[in-house]
Amino acid sequence: MQEKMEQKSNTGDIIDFILLKRVMQFAVPYRFYFIVAAISAILLSFLGPIRPLLINYAIDNYIIIPNQEGLLKISIVLIFILILEGVFQFFYIYLSTWLGQHIIQDLRSKIFKHILSLKMKFFDNTPIGTLVTRSISDIETIADIFSQGLLVIIAELLKLIVVVLLMFYTDWRLTLIALLTVPLLLISTAWFKKNIKRAFQEVRTEISNLNTFVQEHIVGMHIVQIFNRENAEYKKFVDVNTRHRDANIRGIFYYAVFFPIVEVLSAMSIGFIVWYGGQGILQAKDNTVGELIAFILFIHMMFRPIRQLADRFNILQMGIVGSERVFKVLDTDEKIKDIGKVSFKNIKGSIVFKNVNLFYKKDECVLKNLNFNIESGKMLALVGSTGAGKTSIISVLNRFYEIDSGTISIDNININDISIKSLRKEIALVPQEVFLFSDTILNNITLYDDNISKQQVIEAAKEIGLNDFILSLPNGYDYILAERGAVLSLGQRQLIAFLRVYVRNPKILVLDEATASIDTENERLLQAALEKLSVNRTTIVIAHRLSTIVNAHKILYLENGSVIESGTHNELLKKKGAYFLMFNSQSASSKF
Repeated sequence: MQEKMEQKSNTGDIIDFILLKRVMQFAVPYRFYFIVAAISAILLSFLGPIRPLLINYAIDNYIIIPNQEGLLKISIVLIFILILEGVFQFFYIYLSTWLGQHIIQDLRSKIFKHILSLKMKFFDNTPIGTLVTRSISDIETIADIFSQGLLVIIAELLKLIVVVLLMFYTDWRLTLIALLTVPLLLISTAWFKKNIKRAFQEVRTEISNLNTFVQEHIVGMHIVQIFNRENAEYKKFVDVNTRHRDANIRGIFYYAVFFPIVEVLSAMSIGFIVWYGGQGILQAKDNTVGELIAFILFIHMMFRPIRQLADRFNILQMGIVGSERVFKVLDTDEKIKDIGKVSFKNIKGSIVFKNVNLFYKKDECVLKNLNFNIESGKMLALVGSTGAGKTSIISVLNRFYEIDSGTISIDNININDISIKSLRKEIALVPQEVFLFSDTILNNITLYDDNISKQQVIEAAKEIGLNDFILSLPNGYDYILAERGAVLSLGQRQLIAFLRVYVRNPKILVLDEATASIDTENERLLQAALEKLSVNRTTIVIAHRLSTIVNAHKILYLENGSVIESGTHNELLKKKGAYFLMFNSQSASSKF
């Protein structure tokens, strides 16, 4: 499906009906509102063209031949038609917009739910700004398919047909004269449609690039400023912004050429009608003043839909391009397969890795034939240089990534047979870099879990010695953090992360270098909290400072995704291998 959409996007077709059909499926729950809006649009296409006929009749029968009573009656009819148009216009505008907003609400919810289920590998390879664009601005263009695109196109096409038929009904010769400019109009419209589609695709691409650039550089602003790269990054932004501007200007250019052409051709048709019809009136032929005025109005009604159609086709095309990008995300088949049926009840927490292999890329093996086990309630420490595979072990245990071969078991149950919800409920991770949302302390701890009350959070904070710290903040548990918890120090953020874990009472605790870069005061609180957290729990620690894991029941020294050494702290020191050298190196540095 994705390949088909990509192929379609490179064609000159104005509408990709496969994509349009997929979009229309989201309108099915609101079919009643769609039908009412469509009927209103159709009735509008009939009511408008009736007016020139009535005006024609009024001029020839009640003005040229004076008849005040007849003129009053037909004027009342015209007013009634205008009121009807206003009523149907209201229903059409309101319902089509209502429909569009409800559809994009459903679609945005679906895409966000889909994004939540994707593998971490997808996020590793996809810029955040791109996903933001897909979820926000690209979806907004889909609403216009209903409010300004599809229904308007149907109504305007129908109106155009009705106008032409009424023109032939009124006078076929004047109609043919009026249509002399249509071939030129069709040629210019085809040129416009072809070029404007390509322009809109370029605009959407550049919007995505712009969002990605801004998102990345705002998040990484400290790096830009640390290395004094403000001017360099500004120049890069100017280039990206310029490409976005130029893409929009190219689209504007096609508008600027096409619309004047339509106006000129419309004026030419009116000129032909005035010349030919005027000659007929002066020579006392079949033409009347009423017909001449009616045809001038008909031409306006004929060319206005054509201009509207071109504009609405552009809006529809924007929606199609936007939907193409949105559906490409929805069609991304990079979900973790959650086929497990087992739900933990009385988990003990023993873990076994057997012949585990993991490849991030075909030629990049991250974990190589990994074998180890940890008994329930024990502490396992993972040490080694950067890139040794420590964090990857944690990632596959949580099923953030899927292993390529081997098995991982908890309590002798393959983790693939355990539902992801149940698995992750029993495994709590405290990362080195804690992410906090722009919300209250309480909400950052509970993450809006209805099963965790504020009183539970307070009691848990008291148990691990964090209550006084939280109460020292303005408004205590209701203190609102800045984005990513920027107002707190690294150590304070870690404290919040520890409490976030503790209130969930997991059976398996994972610490990814959680105490690596914090100050002495916060480290004391963290160590006290860690002691509480570790009681009767299987604990896995990724250690940066080896002095923090001397009491671990087992230590694995990793290198290039393989276990090089295994044992307790004292056992590894006696081997005088890689662990011995690392420990002595850190001890010497600490003394120095």
